[in-house]
Amino acid sequence: MILSDISVRRPVFAAVLSLLLVLVGIVSFTRLPVRDLPAIEPPIVSIDTTYRGANAQVVENQITQIIEDRISGIEGIETIASRSRDGRSDITIEFAASRDIDAAANDVRDRVAGVLNQLPEAADPPQISKVDVDAQPVLWINVIQPDWTPMQLTDYVQRVLVDRFASVNGVSRVQIGGEARQAMRIWLSRSQLIAFGLTTSDVEAALRRQNVELPAGRIEGSAANLTVRITRQFTSAQDFANLIVGRGPDGYLVRLGDVARVSLEPENRYNFFRSNGEQAIGLGIVRQSGANTLQVADDVKAEMEQVKSILPDGMELAVSFDSSQFIERAIGNVWQTLAEAAILVVAVIFVFLGSFRATMIPAITVPICLIATFAVLYVLGYSLNLLTLLAFVLAIGLVVDDAIVVLENIYYRIERGEPPLVAAYQGARQVGFAVVATTVVVCAVFVPLYFIAGNTGLLFRELAGAMIGAMAFSGFVALSLTPMLCSKLLRRETGHNRFTQWFDRQFDRVQRRYVAALDRLLDRPAVVGGAAVGFVALCLGLGATLQSELAPAEDVGYFFANVQAAEGTGYDRMKSYMQDLQDKMMPKVGEGQPIRRMIIRAPGNFGATEDFSSGGMTIFLVPWEERSVTTQQVMDETQKIIGQDPRVRGNASSGNTLSRGRGRPIQLVIAGNSFEELAKARDAIFKAAEGNPAVIDLDSDYKETRPQLIVDIDTTRAGDLGVQIADIGATLETMMGSRRVTTFIDRGEEYYVVLQAEDADRATPDNLSNIYVRSQTTSQLIPLSNVVKLREAAQAGELGRFNKQRAITIQGNLGPGATLGEALDFLEDAALQQPAVTAVGYRGESQQLRQTGSSLWVVLALTIVLVFLVLAAQFESWIHPAVIILTVPLAVGGGLFGLWIMGGTLNLYSQVGIVMLVGLAAKNGILIVEFANQLRDEGVAFRDAIMEASERRLRPVLMTSIATVAGAVPLMIARGAGAGSRQAIGVVIVWGVSLATLLTLFVIPVFYAAFARRTRSPEAISRELEKGLKESGQQPAPAE
Repeated sequence: MILSDISVRRPVFAAVLSLLLVLVGIVSFTRLPVRDLPAIEPPIVSIDTTYRGANAQVVENQITQIIEDRISGIEGIETIASRSRDGRSDITIEFAASRDIDAAANDVRDRVAGVLNQLPEAADPPQISKVDVDAQPVLWINVIQPDWTPMQLTDYVQRVLVDRFASVNGVSRVQIGGEARQAMRIWLSRSQLIAFGLTTSDVEAALRRQNVELPAGRIEGSAANLTVRITRQFTSAQDFANLIVGRGPDGYLVRLGDVARVSLEPENRYNFFRSNGEQAIGLGIVRQSGANTLQVADDVKAEMEQVKSILPDGMELAVSFDSSQFIERAIGNVWQTLAEAAILVVAVIFVFLGSFRATMIPAITVPICLIATFAVLYVLGYSLNLLTLLAFVLAIGLVVDDAIVVLENIYYRIERGEPPLVAAYQGARQVGFAVVATTVVVCAVFVPLYFIAGNTGLLFRELAGAMIGAMAFSGFVALSLTPMLCSKLLRRETGHNRFTQWFDRQFDRVQRRYVAALDRLLDRPAVVGGAAVGFVALCLGLGATLQSELAPAEDVGYFFANVQAAEGTGYDRMKSYMQDLQDKMMPKVGEGQPIRRMIIRAPGNFGATEDFSSGGMTIFLVPWEERSVTTQQVMDETQKIIGQDPRVRGNASSGNTLSRGRGRPIQLVIAGNSFEELAKARDAIFKAAEGNPAVIDLDSDYKETRPQLIVDIDTTRAGDLGVQIADIGATLETMMGSRRVTTFIDRGEEYYVVLQAEDADRATPDNLSNIYVRSQTTSQLIPLSNVVKLREAAQAGELGRFNKQRAITIQGNLGPGATLGEALDFLEDAALQQPAVTAVGYRGESQQLRQTGSSLWVVLALTIVLVFLVLAAQFESWIHPAVIILTVPLAVGGGLFGLWIMGGTLNLYSQVGIVMLVGLAAKNGILIVEFANQLRDEGVAFRDAIMEASERRLRPVLMTSIATVAGAVPLMIARGAGAGSRQAIGVVIVWGVSLATLLTLFVIPVFYAAFARRTRSPEAISRELEKGLKESGQQPAPAE
């Protein structure tokens, strides 16, 4: 090999090359962002349209369907999901992962612009936006002051704290959770309005006319230029109470205070937020795209310490959610695993070679490969995250393999009496082809990971890139620095210690027994093949019983609980339910308890909502080392407490590190022609699931039980009396709901003025008919009871669609010991048995599982084909790579056997491990086949070449395999943050490589003997061509 030749001849040059790699790697490491998962832009575009006052059915027909029909032809759409609820339409379009999100968003904007004239005039223009994963807060701070009202807390936070934290380096913006922003609330009295002959429209018009701030020109003098401005006269509750809204028959000026109660109150009164049982609001810290999560969290916490000195008495700041904690612990555990793996790998080398000098060489080369890989991450725009660090741990056992092959061969030649310089030169040349072949094959294994479908495929690209970079540098360093170090450091050992002598004797005994067993089996391919096929068949049978899930459960240290009461539950009642649950949970919070902080909120939705029948709990546990229970155990206890309350039903979920979401794991979509038929199918599925313990807490997003009061307008009667339909709608919206009319200024900040009827005037349906509107023809007040009829009904408040069909989403949790794959299989079978269901789809974690689960087996097949083609190109033969590929089923079978015996599941991490086994298994076969070809080129007999190659390569095969296994053992026994994913991939590698190696030592030689007798080495044609050219050059030139 040219590279190894130059490195041995010019040692300083070889050292400089490696030092340059280290230098570039260190500089790149200092510039890499740190985050939990790779930064990806999900190809998702959302369209939100507000149509105030319209019910869900009208929104679906007049907005959702029209927009869906228009956008359905855009290139690259995978799914269109929509929700039509009272006053709002939400459409979510998911594109193929390969689609450029900016181009897709522009296409959506163009299509939507073409239907604006078809939408109702009263509807707001559709808001089109891309989904941004970086918009989620990385840190939540609770601001606690039990003696203050929520409005006082919000005002202080907005004026003092938000700007302080927003100015921290790396912070994009600060969200406020549970805020009670102040507003001027005008509580209209229905009886007083009637007494003064006024309507809500009169009050609204008066407010808009008088509460204004307008420019009034300027005064231009010879010496001065003055701007004239009409200032607002209304800045306090008393000012608004004095605002004139009309004139009585006797000339009396009717003021706003005569027909309403004016007070400064929260704009959204329906907001219950408690932190550990105390009044609080939350501050969500959103970091800038590309910022270092750990650094941002540390800087914000440092700012918290500075802010505490200016806080009012009794106020405290407490961190609730902190994503950096999991990232920091998980990354810390990975560094620890990295160190453990490195120590184990070095120990393996020392045990086999018994030389401190020889052990030093991989100890030097391995860190160089890993450090240089940081440069690859930086150049590709990747980050330092849980997946790229996992790649580093996996790489330790792999990058050392190339160095071991070179080192062992040079060490062997030195032990046979060659001078170190000559041994380094000849030994590196002898194994150069094998090193290049194994490096290229293992790199090729990771290329298909770029083709995993969906967002999870985008996540694993960074792991694949890190592994390819590490392996490429491994081959480079093994053929440059390693031979040079061998020539300088290795010496023939004259006296081994007792352990080395004992190990050498044991290894010689194993080697003799292996050669004897191989000699007996070499001519019996049927026996070896039958044993291998039986082993693979057994493992595949066991693998078929494995359960599947998206990702293994992680102890993330926090979880969410959604609580649902009966449809139509009022705010005060829901608040009392949540307070009762809070009281039951409080004994588990505090010193010596597993829960560090508990957030209770009602209603469960974030922001203003008209549905008060839900609540939410967010529970944060103490750090991992301070508790003996897992997140799942605390979650089960919480679920039990919620289940004991017959008034509510709830579900607790923590999501997983890949889904990034807080939704429930089971999300099955059934689509059909009508909601009535789908509701029957949903009920049948629920009934079928009652006997399946794998599926619990089933619910759906279509609830036809929401109580509603339907207002039927007699249009003929209204027209006769001169009452406009729009006036009826606006009056009802103001009196029964609330209406933002104008704004006012308070200490430099602008707030809304909100009109609404007094609580007593909208407590019963009878209050609705006693509201008055003004006739456009007679200007008299007409009671609504003259033009409307009321009826009560139960209808769905939310209508869903999936790929332009009406759809219901069934959501649920997994039972104890159940996996997502088996739950989805059961529900899908139950759904397809219903004739009303015309299509089945998935959302959230369920969708990711279905996307990646099917594509990973395609990736495995693609990997095998790619490795075969790479080997064929290198060996210049179709038979040699076919023999080597025979080890792949053995490795895959071993991995499946390991998952079965360790109680694992088929998830994304374990499947990636199985894909990796293709390259790891092929490495051993390459070493044996390549050396057998060399011996045959040197004239050794066919059978003798196989036996000698197998015997000679036994030590490097065992060394590389055990080093790989040793590097993965810390993964398999990992604990703490992020352990679930590391265990899954570690189990596959440890068992797959171990079992595959034992069988490979027999399968490769036996089938090489059976099929490769008539093959030639890769250089055979080159030598034949050189011989022919040489002979033709010696012949006399033909006569012209």
